[in-house]
Amino acid sequence: MTDFPKFPFDVNVESHDVLRLLNQANERVGELRGMYHLLPDSRLLLNILKLKESQDSSVVENIMTTFDDIHRELATGKGIHPGTKEVLNYKKAMEEGFEALRSHGFISTNMLVDIQAVIEPRKSGIRNLPGTKIVNEKTKEVVHTPPQDEKTIRDLLDNLEDYMNNDSRHDPLIDMALIHFQFESIHPFFDGNGRTGRILASLYLVMKEKLPAPILYLSAYIVANKDDYYRLLKLCNEDLTRLDAFVLYMLQGVKETAETTIRIINDVSRMLKETKDILKSELPKLPYTEISEHVFRNIHTKNAFFRENMDVSKNTATKYLKELVRIGVLIEEKIGKEKIYKNARLLEYLT
Repeated sequence: MTDFPKFPFDVNVESHDVLRLLNQANERVGELRGMYHLLPDSRLLLNILKLKESQDSSVVENIMTTFDDIHRELATGKGIHPGTKEVLNYKKAMEEGFEALRSHGFISTNMLVDIQAVIEPRKSGIRNLPGTKIVNEKTKEVVHTPPQDEKTIRDLLDNLEDYMNNDSRHDPLIDMALIHFQFESIHPFFDGNGRTGRILASLYLVMKEKLPAPILYLSAYIVANKDDYYRLLKLCNEDLTRLDAFVLYMLQGVKETAETTIRIINDVSRMLKETKDILKSELPKLPYTEISEHVFRNIHTKNAFFRENMDVSKNTATKYLKELVRIGVLIEEKIGKEKIYKNARLLEYLT
């Protein structure tokens, strides 16, 4: 394709199949939104989901690490696994993107540039050299050749920015799919386009008030359906009239991801309650509610984290941690000269 399309796209994304799946996806998103508002501590959920998404999104880019690696680095500050730095950069980019959206109320090209710079600090900025192609890593097939010159890229990003921040005749879930397709087709950066695009999708749903916070992330779905993702990206760039197929793919992703997130909320809430009950029974003199919430917000913790969060002395924190290990709520692990404590049950569940 030599002339790159701009918004608004003249395609039919309101077929019976699209509208049926749109209704199902909206029902699940509405349920997720309602559950979020009922949470006693939304920070706990956000932290778990951000780290899960950071890992899942990095898997899309063939960066392999584990929850254990990520949380060990968060607790110790030591680079235990080479992939954890990129995963934590992605988490930081999500957080800074959400703060920028809350501050400004709209999504700009500059915001996306800032997000990408956090994800890939050594390859930041809009492409200004030719040669970029989107390649299916498994088959090595060239899926799409995006625009090659910086002027065209910036022109397309300006058009995308205008579309995102103005009213549309489509439901925001449909627009999210179209925006994601267009952003990935533009492929404006040397690296980090996929991760930036997936953060954009989540932030867009927050901006359009579909969700109160970025709690729906599509990376796990894309990992599980990567071949279809590449196939549809290629198909729709060759024939824009087929964009309804990409919209269906993304709506199915929203529906499945919302269902998964609802299940995670239910499971983690249940495990948190069970942990509180154990502490109340076994260690009734301790502040069991605060301790339970701390070990779920910090899957790996240590004495310094514990005493700061609990506002207790080092000796008291040591005493609490020993008791939590004794009753099986935490597992002690030594990394170098430092002791860390992990919520093994939650870690196993997330893994």
